[in-house]
Amino acid sequence: MTDIPARHAEHMDRIYRWQVPIYDLTRKYYLIGRDALIAELDPAPGAAVLEIGCGTGRNLAHAARLHPQAVLFGLDISREMLARASETLRANAVLAVADAGDFDPAALFGRRTFDRVFVSYALSMIPDWRAALRRAFDVAAPGARVAIVDFGPMAGMPGPMRWALRRWLRAFSVEPRREFADAFAGMATQRGFRHRVDMLAGGYAVYARAIATS
Repeated sequence: MTDIPARHAEHMDRIYRWQVPIYDLTRKYYLIGRDALIAELDPAPGAAVLEIGCGTGRNLAHAARLHPQAVLFGLDISREMLARASETLRANAVLAVADAGDFDPAALFGRRTFDRVFVSYALSMIPDWRAALRRAFDVAAPGARVAIVDFGPMAGMPGPMRWALRRWLRAFSVEPRREFADAFAGMATQRGFRHRVDMLAGGYAVYARAIATS
């Protein structure tokens, strides 16, 4: 890793090292939209599903229950998170330590593309989130789906509530990406993907998905 991703990895490990045992329990009620995203992946038997920023492996474990016919892969920059993911998933997924914006899937997983690529509440923690978004599209196979859910612009929320929530998120190095919807639509269009972007709960969260047309 170059200096910036290496520093980010160390930063993520420092923040989440003490939270790993309680992370999934504390995030259960406010990371809305992620279970709907996983359910809607609908991979065909044998399809390859990649989660970028897989964290503790909670989402991949849920995907394994809903889609046992899929082959699951996950990557994260935090070794602390991946240690928990390995315990959670056992042999249900192939995991790797990697920078979301600059990874080689062939070296990590022995394949270059995936049938489903998803990111759940991770872009808001990745410094170069645009690079990670581009990479998600880059590793999508012909006919693949790319799906992302994350904190939204919160435009429909009362001002004081929006301010308090954003301040609290920053304590965990989480920064909602206000330009995400436009960036996603632009990249999808450029690559010939049909796409849709929805705001959830007054803009609290944004749910974007794209389907390759060839």
